[in-house]
Parts: sequence; structure tokens; C-alpha cells
Amino acid sequence: MIAPYMHKAQYYETDQMGVIHHSNYLRWFEEARVDWMDRLGIGYDGLEAEGIVIPVLSAACEYKSMVRFGETVAIHLSISALSGSRMTVAYRVLNTATGELRTTGTTSHCFLKKGGRPVSLKKACPRVYEVLAAHSEGE
Repeated sequence: MIAPYMHKAQYYETDQMGVIHHSNYLRWFEEARVDWMDRLGIGYDGLEAEGIVIPVLSAACEYKSMVRFGETVAIHLSISALSGSRMTVAYRVLNTATGELRTTGTTSHCFLKKGGRPVSLKKACPRVYEVLAAHSEGE
């Protein structure tokens, strides 16, 4: 299991109410996903060098409790669905001091060849697909 991505909430990420603005969670999801894939040895830069891009098709967040400036959160992620041409990543954001669940979310992605043509990752990059499948909760 890959360790969670850690993020310390920054002042510039807060809104007028002194809590993290909702738009920042999607940025945190991307930071966590890029870091996670790097640690799996299949970074975005390597995939792009092989001509594969992974655009976001959709994103969703459910806010359970507020994150405030200075709080450190652990962002746990997993692949909740994987096929040859798509994947869904699930996120859980927890306060590191209390373990309290702050946010859950998902992003869905497809695999494309540069230029925008859909591709089966299973066929185009079987090694990468196998790494992702080994960390997937389901097909």
C-alpha cells in the first residue's frame, strides 16, 4: 500500500470564512494523484513520453467537515474502477492529528494517445496497466 499524500493547508487556500475554499480540494486531488503515480513508478511525465495522456472526465467532492489554515491532511487514494480505456480514482482526506474524515471525492479519467484518440492502456502500455490493476479495488 502506498502511503497517503500529506498536505499542510496554506493561508492563500482559505476563503473569507477562514476555511479552505472548496476549489482547492480538486487541486489537492491532482497533487495526490500525480505524487501517487510517481511513487508507483508510472509518472505522468513518463506516460506522456510514451504518448499517453490521462485527462479528467469528471470530478466530485463531498465535504464532511472543514479544513482550516495550518491543518495537515492525509489524502488517501485508490483506484475504484479500471478498464483498458478508463479509470476512476477515489480520495479520502483525513485530518492527521485527529483522523477525522474531512472530504471524499472521485475523479474519472480516460486514456488517450496524444492528439486525442482513445487508447486501451492494457494494449498500449501493458506494464503501466498491470501496475494500476495491482492497486485497483475492482475492474
